[in-house]
Amino acid sequence: MRSKLFVPAARPEFFTKALAGDADALSFDLEDSVPAGAKAAARARLAELLASDAVRGSAKTIIVRVNGLDTPDFAEDVAALRGARVDLINLPKCEDAAVIQAAAEAVGDTRLLPTLETPRALARAAEIAAHPAVAGLQVGLNDLFATLGIDRRNVAHVHAALWTIRMAAGEGGCVAIDGAWPNIDDADGFRAEAELARSMGYVGKSCVHPSQVALANAVFGNDAATLDRARRIIAAGDSAAATGRGAFTLDGEMIDRPAIEQARTLLAGGKAL
Repeated sequence: MRSKLFVPAARPEFFTKALAGDADALSFDLEDSVPAGAKAAARARLAELLASDAVRGSAKTIIVRVNGLDTPDFAEDVAALRGARVDLINLPKCEDAAVIQAAAEAVGDTRLLPTLETPRALARAAEIAAHPAVAGLQVGLNDLFATLGIDRRNVAHVHAALWTIRMAAGEGGCVAIDGAWPNIDDADGFRAEAELARSMGYVGKSCVHPSQVALANAVFGNDAATLDRARRIIAAGDSAAATGRGAFTLDGEMIDRPAIEQARTLLAGGKAL
């Protein structure tokens, strides 16, 4: 999942274009982008879309950001989504494993993508990631930093938050997805933050505008040579294992289990979701 595009559920005129676009995943939003008085109508339009042939036949990952578990809208969101195609439920403002457990019981078999956007969530990131219903962790720096007065453009601050979430995802055996860059006109800022996340093992980045999708796909994509080397590492590893060797050389480089696992992860991308 190189790119995840947010699509306001209150803007049905965006639906067809989003489905035809280049984003790997679409995250239809019932939360922040929908005013309180418009939530019922947005919910109904989205449920209709998600039950359509256009969505059922789409190769994209379909995500819905519901309203928080502590709001009356959560139960109505979940009820409206039953029977529709939803690959992941994006759970906002998730702060601990108890919230995950309650949400998992409510949504059934659909896996969860919790957004970590509060200090409490970061402190409990590992326990959140460890829940079997969690497919990945979503970074939420906008809310996290704004409420604490932290400078988003200071790369040291961003690195600290991304590192904490990435380590928690690694311990929990799930993926990590970078958050949104709010300035649509700042392509350089988007790319710099995406490249930082990519270097830390994130599988993709959220986009708030279609113009950001190509940037995310470029940063989190892999060229043919990189993919070919990953395939050769895996093949050579299988051959070495057949002869009882755990380590071997390839193109003059010593390869062992961590490098083989890294190659498998690279080829899998965000498919674990």
